[in-house]
Amino acid sequence: MPSPSSSSPAATPDTGPLPVSYEAGLQELEQLVAELESGQLPLDQLLGSYQRGAALLAFCRDKLQAVEDQIKVLDAGSLKVWTAE
Repeated sequence: MPSPSSSSPAATPDTGPLPVSYEAGLQELEQLVAELESGQLPLDQLLGSYQRGAALLAFCRDKLQAVEDQIKVLDAGSLKVWTAE
């Protein structure tokens, strides 16, 4: 009989709490990418780091989408073209 602490392969892994802000999430994601690209992580940590990175990426995308939606509402649905002055 499996122990209660074992998880099935189909279970969503616990990637920890999400950051409190977009900036904190982006900073953590950048650090994680640097660690992954360095090739210095032990094999058993690679999958967990990749999963955390995927969760952070989704978090940051959702935050950006929410801000873009708010801007569209404020601009009555039409974004203005930005020009450098």
